[in-house]
Amino acid sequence: MPFINSKVSVTLGDQQEAELKTRLGQAISLIPGKSESWLMTGFEDNYHLYFRGDNSEPSAFIEVKVFGKENPAAFDAMTAEITKIFHEVLGIAPDHIYIKYEAVTNWGWNGSNF
Repeated sequence: MPFINSKVSVTLGDQQEAELKTRLGQAISLIPGKSESWLMTGFEDNYHLYFRGDNSEPSAFIEVKVFGKENPAAFDAMTAEITKIFHEVLGIAPDHIYIKYEAVTNWGWNGSNF
C-alpha cells in the first residue's frame, strides 16, 4: 500500500507523467514487500517551491508513504532511484530534490483497515 506524491515546480507533460508513473512503479520494489500492483501515485506540477529562499531553479518535494515498518536501507536505495528518475525525466538537479518517508501503521482500503 505505498503512495508516492510528487510536488514539482515544473510543468509535467502527459508523456513525462506516464514515464514517472512507470519508473516509480518499478522503483517501489526496492522496498521489500512493495510492488506496483498496490502503488498509488500523485503528481502536482507547477507547484510554488522555494529552496534556499529562491524559486529560479526546478525543485521537487516527494513523499513516500508505506504501510508497515521503516526500512532505512531500502529507503536509501529508493532515494537514489527517485533522485535519478526526477533528474532524468524532468531535469531537476539532485540537490534540489527533497524526499520524505513515512511508515504508516494504520492504512484503510476497501472499507476497512489493514
